[in-house]
Amino acid sequence: MSDALLDHQLCVAVYRAAHAFTGAYRSMLQPHGLTYPQYVLLMALWDRSPQTVSDLGGVLDLDSGTLSPLLRRLQDAGLVIRSRSARDGRVVEVALTEQGRAMRAETEHVRREIVACTRLTVDDGMALLSGLHSLTHNLRRSPEPASA
Repeated sequence: MSDALLDHQLCVAVYRAAHAFTGAYRSMLQPHGLTYPQYVLLMALWDRSPQTVSDLGGVLDLDSGTLSPLLRRLQDAGLVIRSRSARDGRVVEVALTEQGRAMRAETEHVRREIVACTRLTVDDGMALLSGLHSLTHNLRRSPEPASA
C-alpha cells in the first residue's frame, strides 16, 4: 500500500474487502451454479423458511427491485418457491424447495474455505465481525449530514 489518500480511508478498505469477499465466493460458488447474492439469500432462508419477500428485503437490506430478480433466478433453478400468502394475497412468501435445503449441505465447504482464506484467528474474526456490526449500526443511526 502507498501513502495515497485512498489507502487511509476506512470506507475504501471496507469496499475493497467486500469486493475481495465477493471474488473469493464467486470462484467457490460457480460450480454450484450460484452467485454470491443468491448464496446470501439462501443463507437467510436456511435460517428461516418460509419468509415474506418484505422480511427477506429487511434482513438482507435489499429493495424489491434487487430482490425480485434474485428470487426469480433461484425459483428457475428449483431452489425456492414463491407463492401468495393464504392470509393476505398481497404478500408473497418464499420457501425453500427440497433442492434448496439440500444446497446447504452441498455448499457447507464454501463457508469453511472462506474462513480459511481470511487467515484470521477465531478471536480476530469475531472481533472484526463485532466491529463491523457496530460500524453498520452507528452509520445507520447517525444523523443525515447538513447540506451546504
